[in-house]
Amino acid sequence: MSGLLLMVVFAAAATADAPPGVEADEEVVFYPTCAAFDKEQSKWRLPIRGCIYEPEKDSVKRTLLLKLLEKSLDLDPTDAEQPTFDKRGRALLVDTKGGRKVSIRLGTKVYPAGESAENGLFETTIELSAGEVRELLQAETVKDGWLHFRAAVRPGDGRVFEGAAQIVGRAGISVVSDIDDTIKASEVRDRKALVRNMLLRPFEAVPGMSALYSEWAKGGAAFHYVSDSPWQLYGALDEFLTASGFPRGSMDLKEWRWKDRSFFSLFESPEKTKPGALETLLEAHPDRKFILVGDSGQKDPEIYGALATKHPGQVIRIYIRNITGEAADGERFTKAFQDLPKGSWKVFTKPEELR
Repeated sequence: MSGLLLMVVFAAAATADAPPGVEADEEVVFYPTCAAFDKEQSKWRLPIRGCIYEPEKDSVKRTLLLKLLEKSLDLDPTDAEQPTFDKRGRALLVDTKGGRKVSIRLGTKVYPAGESAENGLFETTIELSAGEVRELLQAETVKDGWLHFRAAVRPGDGRVFEGAAQIVGRAGISVVSDIDDTIKASEVRDRKALVRNMLLRPFEAVPGMSALYSEWAKGGAAFHYVSDSPWQLYGALDEFLTASGFPRGSMDLKEWRWKDRSFFSLFESPEKTKPGALETLLEAHPDRKFILVGDSGQKDPEIYGALATKHPGQVIRIYIRNITGEAADGERFTKAFQDLPKGSWKVFTKPEELR
C-alpha cells in the first residue's frame, strides 16, 4: 500500500477534536528543554514544549492502523519483534489533539503554556526573574540542575504529567549530539535497516559513547540531543538514553503527524530541520561554547561546518564519527570545514580517540 493511500485511510479514521482542555482520556507529555538567561533583560527564559494526545491503546481503529503501517513500510515482524513494533507503532499513531489550552504549575504559581496545534504540539516561553528562580531553588523545584513542573489539570483529575527544563549557566560548555548513528546504531544509509531499527528492534548504543559523554558531563558539560526521529518516539529514546548511561539533556526531535503530509517526511534527510534547531540553541545561549558531535552518514559535516563558520566564537569543536569509511583528510571533510581553524574539527572511528 502506498504512503499516500495509507495517509488517506488514516485521515478518514480520525475523529473530531473535543472542546478545549485536557480530557480524561487524553494525556500530556512534556519534552526536556533548556532554560537560558537573557542578560539584557536580566531574566530567565524557560521554554515549555510538549504534546497532547489520546493513546487509544486497545481500540479496533488503532489495531487496523498498525496493520496498515506494517504493510506500508513492508515490515514482517517476528514474534520477538512484534511487542516492540506494537509499542512504537502505537506511539506513532496516537490521536494528537489540537485546540487544547495548556497551563503548568511551577512552584506555587500557574503559567499558561500555549494552545496545542493540530499535531497536538504546544510551545511557549515563560520569563522568570532572578528572584523567582531563587524562590524555586529554595522550594527545591530545581533539582540536579533541572527545573521541574507539572501540567495544571482540571479539578478532581488526580493524574500527574511532569516536565523539566535544564538550567545551565550563562557561560560554560554545551555538547550538541546527534543521536542516529552517532550514539545509537540506526543504519540511516540503509532505509530497510533504518525502519527495522526504528520500529522493530531494541535501540542499541554505539560502544563507548556513553562513557565518553559521562566523562564530559563530570567535567561540567551540559548536553543537548538533536535527532530527526519524530516526537512520538521521545519516550523510547528517553528510555534508551537512560538505560545506556548517557547524560540527561534537552532534546530536539522532528515534528511529524500521520494525519497530514508530514507523513512523507519520516525518513527525510535532517538538513531541512536540524540547522534551525541548532541556530535557535546557539542564539539562546550566546555566551556558551559548543562542541558539536555527529556522524558522516548524512549531512552532519556540512551542517556543522556551516554553523561553525557562522558562529566562530561559539562553536569550538566538531567531532564526526566516521561510518562511511571516507578518508579523514579527504575532499568531503576538508571542503565542509575549509573555513575553520586547524585543529577545531576531528573525524573519528572510536570514542577513545576523543579522550
